[in-house]
Amino acid sequence: MTERERYVKTLLFEKVDKVFFSPGGPRESTLKRWHSEGLPEGVNWFEYLCEKIGIGIVKRRGEEIYPSISFDMIPPFEEKILEHKDGHYLVQDIKGAIVEISDNFDFTYLRSAKDFVTRKWHKFPVENLSDWEEMKKRYNPESPERIPSDIKEIGEKIKDRDYIISIGIPGPFWQLRDWCGFENLCILMATEPDFVMEMANFWNAFVLTVLDRIEGHIVFDSVVINEDMAYKEKSMISPAMARKFLVPVWSAWSSKLKEMGCKVIILDSDGYIGELIPLWIEAGINCCSPIEVAAGNDIVEFRKIYGRNMAYVGGIDKRAIAKGGDIMKREVYRVVLPLLKEGGYIPGCDHGVPPDISWQNFLDYSKLLAQLQGWI
Repeated sequence: MTERERYVKTLLFEKVDKVFFSPGGPRESTLKRWHSEGLPEGVNWFEYLCEKIGIGIVKRRGEEIYPSISFDMIPPFEEKILEHKDGHYLVQDIKGAIVEISDNFDFTYLRSAKDFVTRKWHKFPVENLSDWEEMKKRYNPESPERIPSDIKEIGEKIKDRDYIISIGIPGPFWQLRDWCGFENLCILMATEPDFVMEMANFWNAFVLTVLDRIEGHIVFDSVVINEDMAYKEKSMISPAMARKFLVPVWSAWSSKLKEMGCKVIILDSDGYIGELIPLWIEAGINCCSPIEVAAGNDIVEFRKIYGRNMAYVGGIDKRAIAKGGDIMKREVYRVVLPLLKEGGYIPGCDHGVPPDISWQNFLDYSKLLAQLQGWI
């Protein structure tokens, strides 16, 4: 079986020779620690890990091509430092927000989640209808930069690939929060629901139009809807609000993606997701990640409740991996053994791998996963 076949079939509860191997990915600070503990500099950490634990990596056929599909604002805002004081930068980021971060970091840490960085938001680009009218101008779905000009040719080249192509789409809650800010958005949901609905409908139509431009050329192995809409023990908005503002968007996207041939639609959210899973299933989403244990999630229990309506990626307590030894083993056995029997599960760390997980403990954990998943 190819990597691509294992990935899709695993998440669709279909039979595989061995379960797709994905123990979790380190952030920048984690790699810095690992390099001090035996991971050589200048190597691909995942390939080296596989070599160390005895997994043979099969070389992929031909050239790997990953088409660039953009749902970003075009043009972005100018990144600029507004103030530097007391060890902090006050900056305007690429999305137009005014953000405060430590001067140990630069703009690249705001563009992507390459490490664990605390930040404080001071202002967001959409505060009123006038701001909203200006923001919409940055989201023309027909902008040529959004889709490669040779998308048809790329589609032909990657049609019979043996590797995975997945894209991420900012979900409606994620995107509206970027525009308005979390607290402001929650207030607007209660006080100006028509305005929130207008923004949600705009985002829905924008994404669908971009997908229209791809349809018939590329079949994605999975699409990840990024939402991050839960705290520890509770979702950030009520299920009723999620049903009103978000479910229609998720449902429209799920239908479109399935029409395009994508069989795995993943909802990515931190925090406690127990209140939200029923809504995701209703909206046609069939997988979720990373299922953080510290937030109160337990995928063993979720599987009992939701059966094969939901697949999972992640779900192994990062705190247990950090402790290593028998504590790690008990957690892995607790989660992995019952779910592997049924399928619909790719085991992994329940978020980005943090720097309190040593290289040796990660090796031990990964080797145990590889044994249970049929790799060694």
